[in-house]
Amino acid sequence: MAKVSYVDLLPTVELKYYSNLTMADRFIAPHVIMKKTFFSRKSVKGLTARSLLPQIATAWATLSNAEKTAWTSAGVQRALNGYRLFVADMSARIKNGIAGVATPSLLHQSWFGKLKITAPAEEIKIAQLHPAYYWVSQPVHGKKGQRVPIKVTEYFALPLTISLNYKSNLVSTGAGSFAKFYAEIWYSYQGQNLTKILEISLDAITDWKNATATLSTQVSIIIGYNLYFHIYKMTGELYIDNVKATHSGQNWVRDTYCEDILQTFSKAFYQIPDHWAPITLPSGAEYDSVYEEV
Repeated sequence: MAKVSYVDLLPTVELKYYSNLTMADRFIAPHVIMKKTFFSRKSVKGLTARSLLPQIATAWATLSNAEKTAWTSAGVQRALNGYRLFVADMSARIKNGIAGVATPSLLHQSWFGKLKITAPAEEIKIAQLHPAYYWVSQPVHGKKGQRVPIKVTEYFALPLTISLNYKSNLVSTGAGSFAKFYAEIWYSYQGQNLTKILEISLDAITDWKNATATLSTQVSIIIGYNLYFHIYKMTGELYIDNVKATHSGQNWVRDTYCEDILQTFSKAFYQIPDHWAPITLPSGAEYDSVYEEV
């Protein structure tokens, strides 16, 4: 079989080529494979039998207009319409073996992050890095399931606002205990490299709530910042969602809806920083994205 490293297609052939072939591994051993376009009746029957959409659609149809409106309001928080948020939530609910239908909330939707500390651990600290330049993974438009690494230049301009929705059930284990979400901002001033902290102190015990902090002015050149969750001398759980760091007119947090806060990258995507990297993670401390009734 002939091997080629590059194919230059005529416009008249390109449509037929991509209708029958698709890219496989594009980075380590680039090659194309046949696109499966025809399915047997047995295959189609198996696919529809495994789909969750029929039972989710039935559950949606039983909701009242007021309940559907509540889902629509909750969906606005994630730029989704009410039905799409309901499908995402019910899919997670069914896969986790939880019966019934959730009550939509403006403060958390579907999956959310969970930081948990049990003895002998008393501390957990995780970070999301935001230097001036870094890489992210983005979907390829028109290519289902395909992603590509993209270099991001994060031009910094004040004000910087950090915010999150959270619920906590934490217990102090000693003096000096705290739980906080903060941005460590590094800047240059009179030839010195300095840092400034923009912090949100988190309540030890609270139901879901929103918290926000803003830095409006800084007499210096800001170079970059990192975001941290830090719980010290405490045990229990902290639930987080809709985590944001907004400046220059947009939110820059990766995985802002906490769908996979433990995600790491490898192979051709190795240069992409983890969504949230562990700084202090002793035995008994853990973090992940979960779907739970809380």
